[in-house]
This record gives sequence, structure tokens and C-alpha cells, in this order.
Amino acid sequence: MALQEQLDKFKKQQQRAQETLSKTAVRAAPSKEKLQQIAIVRKAPVGAQIKRVIDVLLERRQALTPKEIEEVCFVDVTNNKDVFDSLKNNVKVSFDGQRFSYKSKHDLKTKQDLLVLIRKVPEGIPTGDLKDSYPGVLKDLQELKASGQVWLILNNDSQQDVVYPNDPKVQIKVDDDVKQLIRSIETPREFVDVERELQKAGMKPATNTARRKAVASVQGLQPKKPKVKKQRNITKRTKLTNAHMPELFQNLPVSNT
Repeated sequence: MALQEQLDKFKKQQQRAQETLSKTAVRAAPSKEKLQQIAIVRKAPVGAQIKRVIDVLLERRQALTPKEIEEVCFVDVTNNKDVFDSLKNNVKVSFDGQRFSYKSKHDLKTKQDLLVLIRKVPEGIPTGDLKDSYPGVLKDLQELKASGQVWLILNNDSQQDVVYPNDPKVQIKVDDDVKQLIRSIETPREFVDVERELQKAGMKPATNTARRKAVASVQGLQPKKPKVKKQRNITKRTKLTNAHMPELFQNLPVSNT
């Protein structure tokens, strides 16, 4: 009788073990939806697969083996030579012989690294070249701007910000054609004209010169005229303080008084 009980107990153990193996096999087997997704990814053009891998490397910021890449995004790097070669030679990817990792244009890790780089490039760095350096780099840029250590200026051609160092020790060279352009701009002589130009540009002036003049006219106030300094005639008794530059006085009228 004891032997029969042992046999029954053994059969129950065998049955439980079989059920456990069946459940494990079900969990390990990929679902139909997953198999379809894998097929779609591997039939995609090489460029699309490369982008998929680079997005994963950028998001994770850690080195991954080909097997780990396959598990994450279904791209078969090992058995697809075109994908492997393209990934290995991509400017955004670093390969150490075993693992792939993301490679940004500038190797930066902290806000201090970012500031040191910006101060080395006084001609400016497009923010697009910095945004993938490390997580939080754009936040650090805004903090550097708020603290007055850098400038962020929009480039009208590329429509992206360019960051410049705000360091008095940095000499910024301005091209001659830019200097000439600035000098050629004619500024209004009257402040009311300045206000008018601001309004044309969609900006509200902080002052209203026309209104101020109108109020002054109603109240009988006359605008002050600038004093004209009377020119003095130069005589023989006039003391020439610029004696070292007598040519300045050759054509001036001399009084006989």
C-alpha cells in the first residue's frame, strides 16, 4: 500500500512538472503579433533599420551587443551584412569590436563641459550640434543663458538658435561687409519717427512723442530749442591750444579787432 502511495505521489509531481514546462514554453514562444512586427522590421530598407538602431542607442545611452539590439528593436545586426557595415561606419555610432553605442558630435557630459566648449568657439555653435550631447543639455543651455554666460541668437537662414560665449575676454571678429551694412542704415532724426518705425514693425513704443507734443501745445508750453553756440572769431590775441595742428586754422577768418 505504501508503494502505491509513492507511485501516486510521483505521478502528481510529474504532472506538475509537465504543466510548468508547458507554461514556460508558451511564455518563451513569441506571439503572432510579435512575429509579424519582426518580419516587418527585417524587410524594411537598410536605412530604416539603421535609424531604428540609432534611436535605441540614443535613448539608452549605453553600449549594446548585436544580440541586445535584436532583442530591443528586432533588427538582426549579426546576420545582415549591409546593416552591420552601415551601422559600424555611421558617424553617429561608435563600435568597439563587440558593442555599439551612440556617438554625438561633441563629447560632453556636464554643463561645465558645455561652457568650456562654447568659450572655445566664439563664432558660435548651432544648438542642433549640441542637443544630442547628453540628456539635459538643452536645459543647461537655457540656464547658462539665464546666468548671462552665453547668448542664444536665432539664425534666420537655418531657423535655429546659435549659442555664443558672453565673455569679455573673447574677441569676436565682425566681417567688413557687416560693418558697412550697419553704417549704411539711416536712423531717424526725430524720435517720433523712431516710434513710427517701431509701430510699423509691430512693436509698441514705450513713449508717445506726438501725444506729448500735442499736450504741451494745448497747455501753451513751447518745446525747448537747442542752444546754438556762437562761433568766436579768431584774432591775433586768441590762444591756439592746438598749436601742433596749425593746418586746422589756415582757412578761418581772422578779425582785425
